[in-house]
Amino acid sequence: MAFAPMGPEASFFEVLDRHRASLLASLRAGGRETPVRGPRLVSSSEVLESIENTIQDVITSLARNEAPAFTIENRSTWENIKFEDSVGLQMVSHCTTKKIKSDSPKSIQKFALILKILSMIYKLVQSNTYATKRDIYYTDSQLFGKQAVVDNIIDDISCMLKVPRRSLHILSTSKGLIAGNLRYLEEDGTRVNCTCGATATAVPSNIQGIRNLITDAKFLLIVEKDATFQRLLDDNFCSKLSPCIMVTGKGVPDLNTRLLVKKLWDTFHMPMLTLVDADPHGIEIMCIYKYGSMSMSFEAHNLTVPAIRWLGLLPSDIKRLNIPKNSLIPLTKHDHMKLNSILKRPYVNCQPLWRKEMEMMAELNMKAEIQALTFLSSDYLSRVYLPNKLKFGGWL
Repeated sequence: MAFAPMGPEASFFEVLDRHRASLLASLRAGGRETPVRGPRLVSSSEVLESIENTIQDVITSLARNEAPAFTIENRSTWENIKFEDSVGLQMVSHCTTKKIKSDSPKSIQKFALILKILSMIYKLVQSNTYATKRDIYYTDSQLFGKQAVVDNIIDDISCMLKVPRRSLHILSTSKGLIAGNLRYLEEDGTRVNCTCGATATAVPSNIQGIRNLITDAKFLLIVEKDATFQRLLDDNFCSKLSPCIMVTGKGVPDLNTRLLVKKLWDTFHMPMLTLVDADPHGIEIMCIYKYGSMSMSFEAHNLTVPAIRWLGLLPSDIKRLNIPKNSLIPLTKHDHMKLNSILKRPYVNCQPLWRKEMEMMAELNMKAEIQALTFLSSDYLSRVYLPNKLKFGGWL
């Protein structure tokens, strides 16, 4: 069954169609015409063997009367990151490491927690069951102290074993939402239809398990904030600009939202555009979708979509639309630090138009939330701003 055509006439999408044609041409030129089927999951036996080898190293050290230690790649330094415009930020093959020692007061607790979580992962894989990071935290919340401790250790283990988190049988609780012209089957056979209504569909927790994806969407709009996403839903944006898809990670995107965006790109190669606040935090979020993050650079090939473009809100839009100063917010010291940090990153060198926009923001010393557009009219975003941007190719 096809999606019912409800949006504008075909000529509206001419520029988007040309953009998609150029994306496909770039893929062909790079030898990537065939859609990627997603990351290969490491088999259970491989995961078990990796954990057994790790524990064997601990036992060997003890037998030699040596203090055992885990060697983990350092995921918090730019020295270990390289940039490729076709992938984004990824970890170098010979990166600096850190030792988690069992005889050091600074790291003995982390050493013990890694051992504990490794044993939990081993049991999960062996029994072919799954748990969320939250489940693991609540097995002994007093021992772990904070959820962030568990999250960080799981990422360290994934990086150390060179195994995707899904293969460790650990799932993340999804916080993202999706709406629009998309249907798919979940792993258990549940049929999901994301067609826009008053409510959106939660991003599934097992992205690798979804199959039979069907869409005729002309573009995917990644929306930074849940409030903006909900406003577009209320304005019936998906139907008015049908066929399209909207996704939000409700701020900094979780792993599942990033995996979903990547899967949609690999499957359909549709134009992907971001709608974020004209502030350093919004730009950072857009860069995570497009180029990845330092902490997850070891999984860049599974998470990044360098074809993503910046649709808005652009700092140049603030001037162009004469948004009044009382609708703007002065940049804080932290904002300036974040902006300067982004400007120093390697990917900015291949995005001169982005650099120009960020320098304009610094010069204005002001930032703007998407809601600043409501001074023009309450539905200006969905009725005027986005349709014009999409029709005339107003992305960078």
